[in-house]
Amino acid sequence: MALGSFVKLFMPKDRVFYGLFEEVSATLVQMGEVFKTAAGEPDYARRDGLLKSLEELEHKNDETTHRIFIELGRNFITPFDREDIHFLATALDDVADYIWGSAKRMVNYDIMEHDQITVGFAEIIMKSIKELHKAVHELRNMKDLRSITEACVKINSLENEGDDLLDKAMISLFSTTTNPIEVIKKKDLYQMLEIVTDKCEDAANVIESIIIKYS
Repeated sequence: MALGSFVKLFMPKDRVFYGLFEEVSATLVQMGEVFKTAAGEPDYARRDGLLKSLEELEHKNDETTHRIFIELGRNFITPFDREDIHFLATALDDVADYIWGSAKRMVNYDIMEHDQITVGFAEIIMKSIKELHKAVHELRNMKDLRSITEACVKINSLENEGDDLLDKAMISLFSTTTNPIEVIKKKDLYQMLEIVTDKCEDAANVIESIIIKYS
């Protein structure tokens, strides 16, 4: 037996989950950065390419999430409740799914206009994802519970900003846009972007429930 395989036999099996969750959150950060860059990109062709590149990252996230579920079936010992592992993996996966869903709408609807509402949502989403990434990393040791709590509170606050931005977007859209097709396209996009902030909050709520149980 190779030394690496021998050592692996005696490694705590439950530790694998931390690495997988950190991998998921790192992929989300990548997705947030690409989407933010695309939202602020005035060149249509370049923006289109950036948005389409998110599909590969979304697939990568799906694969890591699937590995979490496989490990959940293999391991009797887990770092926290099995249902919490499932809830957190699902919540983080939802964030990736809705970012990709937003990108697809921009591409499929052929939304060419570079608007500040989409840029604003991209910034809120990026900030939320960075806070999620921070909270997920702190779960490994559970030593800095204050930092985890602060990250979750920040995500909740950012979700409120997303709600306010959606209200602003709807008021502007219905008062200034006369083309009904454009109204439908943008309304769907803005609502999808707001859902991304909701999904970040859902993930933060799962993390908060975990630290309450184990603090």
